[in-house]
Amino acid sequence: MMNAQYWKAAQDGKVNCCLCPHNCSIGPGHTGVCRVRVNKEGTLIAANYGRVSSMAMDPVEKKPLYHFYPGRDIFSIGTVGCNLRCSYCQNYTISQQEAPTRLLSPDQAVQLVLNQGPNCIGIAFTYNEPFMWYEYVLATAKKARAAGVKTVMVTNGFVRDEPLQELLQFIDAMNIDLKAFSESTYRKLCGGSLQPVLDTVEAAVRFGCHVEATTLIIPTYNDSAAEIESLSKWLANLSPQIPLHLSRYFPQYKLSLPPTPLKTLEQAFNIARASLNYVYIGNADLGLGRNTCCPCCGATLIKRQGYSVRLIGLKEGGSCANCGFTLTLVTD
Repeated sequence: MMNAQYWKAAQDGKVNCCLCPHNCSIGPGHTGVCRVRVNKEGTLIAANYGRVSSMAMDPVEKKPLYHFYPGRDIFSIGTVGCNLRCSYCQNYTISQQEAPTRLLSPDQAVQLVLNQGPNCIGIAFTYNEPFMWYEYVLATAKKARAAGVKTVMVTNGFVRDEPLQELLQFIDAMNIDLKAFSESTYRKLCGGSLQPVLDTVEAAVRFGCHVEATTLIIPTYNDSAAEIESLSKWLANLSPQIPLHLSRYFPQYKLSLPPTPLKTLEQAFNIARASLNYVYIGNADLGLGRNTCCPCCGATLIKRQGYSVRLIGLKEGGSCANCGFTLTLVTD
């Protein structure tokens, strides 16, 4: 356990957690919504500090990140706990329930990355919500930066601005989950709200962090043409260069709707492409939304087959070899 950051003492032994927009008021011996920030005798404790539930070497495309060191590997770790309650969570056994963990210090985590060889670019905080592992992620990211190790967060983006700004200094890339473009859907499906997530996307882009977004397309909830268009135009207003990953939903956890129809995914892809330069399809092979093409001349620059990646049309620095257009692409 470790003393938490971003909290205030309150009356009657309670504490107010200031890490995420839930602003939990936590009584002695209790936790916040996340289940891992605990009031211990009037002090807020990060109970999951150094506790790792999952770790694996993954292709960076699996995060998914398609414009951040394509074709390379990244060492992925996660803990337990989450500040949302998504009814379709694919990792609910660690986000919503207790799971076995092992201890791993920040120094050990960075050393594991360094031991993986030259194709491993760094460390990804993923599987559960990394902002609920805040103190550990911050400590590890600082050590990673000092060692020349890249850092990635795969996050729901539901965090307050002050802790976000502190952590952004040590994070190289984020995939931020835009679960819907509707406040009511966020409340109903996830137990959260949309605006703080939009604020996180804006802040990360403004800071200069590499940002990609993912939306799981769930039938009857966030699959309407109007909602996909609104989401895509909002991202494009920040930058049409932000990659958007549209993923196919499958029944999971508490949600038993049938999988997203492929036709719905194709329609969403075409709508999003009207606003954004790079739109990708996940969890389905439609024959589109797989490769990276130049938005200027249309040349194929990165070919993908599953997690097999070939860079075929790029000049050094991430520009199109055919027309010279510069992509938002991190390659070195």
